[in-house]
This record gives sequence, structure tokens and C-alpha cells, in this order.
Amino acid sequence: MFVDFTLKITPELIIDAQGNEKKSLVGHLGTHFDVMNKEFPLEYLRLPSVIFNVHNKQEIQFNDIDFSQIKEGMFVGFATGFIENVGYGNKEYFTQHPRLSNELIEKLIAKRVAIIGIDCAGIRRGKEHTPIDQYCADHNVFVIENLCNLQTFLHSKDHMTCYINTYPVHYSDMTGLPCRVVAEV
Repeated sequence: MFVDFTLKITPELIIDAQGNEKKSLVGHLGTHFDVMNKEFPLEYLRLPSVIFNVHNKQEIQFNDIDFSQIKEGMFVGFATGFIENVGYGNKEYFTQHPRLSNELIEKLIAKRVAIIGIDCAGIRRGKEHTPIDQYCADHNVFVIENLCNLQTFLHSKDHMTCYINTYPVHYSDMTGLPCRVVAEV
């Protein structure tokens, strides 16, 4: 069975997002892969993954997840429920979303995961957003933002494993690549 984690873009969502986030005009609209100044590695198309249920947490800490489930080269997802609760594209969505603690980001980089995925506008907020995406990319760890349907996939479990397929658009010289993200359950 396949589960689509990609946000479906409508004309209304485009208008809302462009009114609240300038970067949504240049590859960062909807579900996207923050490639920064790198190329999407084709070996990242299909990855073993673990998705953690971190619903209702504002700052996700290292001890909020079972880190023993994480292996090198994985897609590590965080299901906050924020995109379903607040809705994509409004000001609150881009400015008040949950975030990963710096300690957790450092530990994910040290573990050499391939992708960090989250169902909100980023793993950090405001002025920290772009620098942390670049820092991750510089360590061959890429961020996928604005995933959806993660909560329904978990069914109140604390985590779930599967394979995740990521298909970014083949653009050049962009910091973000719109993509389709599909889990094999």
C-alpha cells in the first residue's frame, strides 16, 4: 500500500502562501526538498524511514523520540500534526510552527541520516530557518518541509517504519525543489 505525504496545492493555497512567505515563489511552495546549493542525490529516491509521533510538541527534543530506531542513511520524519491543525499557507503556519531542538538536529547530522522530514514549515523558525537548512545540506542531510497525512499514518503509535520515496522536480540552481513524497506501508 502507498500513502501520499505530499500537500495537494490548490490556487487558494498558492495565494495564501505567497501572501505570507516570499520563498514560496521560488521552489519552496508546498511539500519541497531543501536542496540549498546542492544536487538531489538519486540514491535518496527510496529510503528506509522512521516517522516519530511528536504531536503537540513545540520544541522537539532528543529525548522525545526513540533514537535507537534511527540508522545511517534513513529518512527521519516528524509528525507534529501542525499542518492539519493550523492549515498551510497562513501567517501562523509560517511563524509559529513546531521546531527541532538544535541538539536533536546535531545528533541527526552526527548519525548521518539522509533526509529530515516534517509536517510544518521547517525544522527551525525565522532567522534560524535558512541557515540550519544550509548547515544540514552542507553535511549531506536534507530537509523536506510541509509533509501531510503523517498523523493518520501513525494511528497513535509513537513511531512507524516504512520505505519513503521522494521525487523532486529536476530544477537547477534552486534552493528548494517541489517534490512528491510517498510511503510504502
